[in-house]
Amino acid sequence: MSSQRARDARETLLLDACVAAVRTAGDFIVTQGTARTAGTLDWRAKQRADFVSEVDTGAEARIRDVLTARVPDAIILGEELSPGAGTDGETVFIVDPLDGTTNFLHGYPQYAVSIGAVHQGELAAGAVLDVPRGTLYVARRGAGAFRDGEPIRVSTVSDPARALVGTGFPFKHLDRLEEYLRQFTRVTRSAAGIRRAGSAALDLVDVACGRFEGFWELRLAPWDIAAGLLLVREAGGRVTDLRGADAQPAHGEVVASNKLLHEWLLDVLR
Repeated sequence: MSSQRARDARETLLLDACVAAVRTAGDFIVTQGTARTAGTLDWRAKQRADFVSEVDTGAEARIRDVLTARVPDAIILGEELSPGAGTDGETVFIVDPLDGTTNFLHGYPQYAVSIGAVHQGELAAGAVLDVPRGTLYVARRGAGAFRDGEPIRVSTVSDPARALVGTGFPFKHLDRLEEYLRQFTRVTRSAAGIRRAGSAALDLVDVACGRFEGFWELRLAPWDIAAGLLLVREAGGRVTDLRGADAQPAHGEVVASNKLLHEWLLDVLR
């Protein structure tokens, strides 16, 4: 088997594992909706305005079981159970078992399961499940991005005055609030509108699907963005930091766009 065919086979295996894991976690999260509605769900604050529930940890445990069974040699970096796991293995799964926990706890229907797979140092596959809607978004390196099996592409809007831009508030990093408010003011003056729904994974999905022309947030974690980075890029978009360097699945700033408006968005934010 050629090296390219071997790589494709490995990355297909990784994508299949991501899909199986997000679906398993999604099913579990849906079953926990009754406990949330009844007010019996156990949840606590990790830090100010940052919550974790038994649903987060239960979903991540189920994801771990699926991934370990399918790819035993992989490292799993997960938000709740293994946030300090190393990432120097050949294959690393980066897992957010419930992106949008606060939304879930309040019954606001914007939360997701997100898993990205890094192979030999590069994002190779990713899956995001929009849990309330049951919609699955997937991407594999060099093979495009899809929503429930149908190809997705970024927007073709090139006029900032027609752009809808997503964002995330720095609610865990209030030292950057003044900087963010200045950016918010400048984007508001230039774009058609700004939206903040509370799940970075789904915000990046919205860029990949062409619903947003752009998105920015000043501080995100690897598990927030790993799958979304690949989705945007495979759908024809661009994702960088504020300096314009390609964004990696790491802690830091994220600026995503349909490419056509990327330099405009960077200039406004800077």
